[in-house]
Amino acid sequence: MKKLLYLLVIFPAFTFAQFNFEPSLEHPYGLPNPDAPSELMDFAPLIGECQCKSELRKADGTWAEPVSMIWRFKYIMNGMAIQDETLKEDGTYSGNIRQFIPDSTRWYVHYYSTPSTVTKLPTWEGKKTEDGKIVLYREQKAPNGTDGFYKISFYNINESGFKWIGEWVDKTESVIYPTWKIDCSNGKNSIYQPDDEAKIIAATKVFSKAYMEGDFETIANSYTEDAKIFPNNADIIAGREAIKKRWMLGSGTKILHHEINPEKITFLGDHAYDYGYFQGKSENKDGSVSNWRGKYVVVWKKEDGNWKMYLDIWNRIRN
Repeated sequence: MKKLLYLLVIFPAFTFAQFNFEPSLEHPYGLPNPDAPSELMDFAPLIGECQCKSELRKADGTWAEPVSMIWRFKYIMNGMAIQDETLKEDGTYSGNIRQFIPDSTRWYVHYYSTPSTVTKLPTWEGKKTEDGKIVLYREQKAPNGTDGFYKISFYNINESGFKWIGEWVDKTESVIYPTWKIDCSNGKNSIYQPDDEAKIIAATKVFSKAYMEGDFETIANSYTEDAKIFPNNADIIAGREAIKKRWMLGSGTKILHHEINPEKITFLGDHAYDYGYFQGKSENKDGSVSNWRGKYVVVWKKEDGNWKMYLDIWNRIRN
């Protein structure tokens, strides 16, 4: 009986340990399995969620109005493959299962969608090219019966997003006719991360404490090396050292209190932005005390796991 209880206790933990690369609260898009083919990393820059614009070509050759959509990529099958899905504002959805088969040195992509549900999933094949694109093909005749392929390409792939195009091409690719294009280059969205929000709030408290203590080194290090600030009635100030000097200009005034109160924090991959109000109390050189408040917008950037201010703009509110 004791052995049975022991097995019942450890089995769930053992089972969980076998799936360390599945999506989780800590890693909402999963992780790549080190035992997966190295080509799995072809899609690594796409992992996450992007806000995109999708445009389809109409029968008359013109392009329809762009449709907003979310394109989300994640690791599945315990980090051995990739799944993606698109969620369009017009109520149409689609997805793919992406697997790389080393023996064929190719990606195989199985596509499904709604409302066009089918009994057999169409499959695209292809690979990453030397110029950094991911190009996939599926045999498809043109409306006039000409043999060719439907070709899809991911390109301009970077940390901010990517672009995608679907084209019909003939066998020699001398005839190319784009029919669908998607722009996901405006930045990634990350799923809400409570620990990241807590880190940004903690960073604002560190800033306030340093401001009250006149610790200008800590204030400077609250910004990225390439940060910019936008103080009232002054030019834009760029760079950590210049920002430090700007904050030191007010060193003759003693800051008795300072606090920052974010209204909302929004995450975009390794960037975030928040806005809200600040307030404080200071003792002037003549001994008088002033209370003040204002509003602000900050763009944050994540560096080595730490959130730092990249763009900082604020202005006072008159009492």
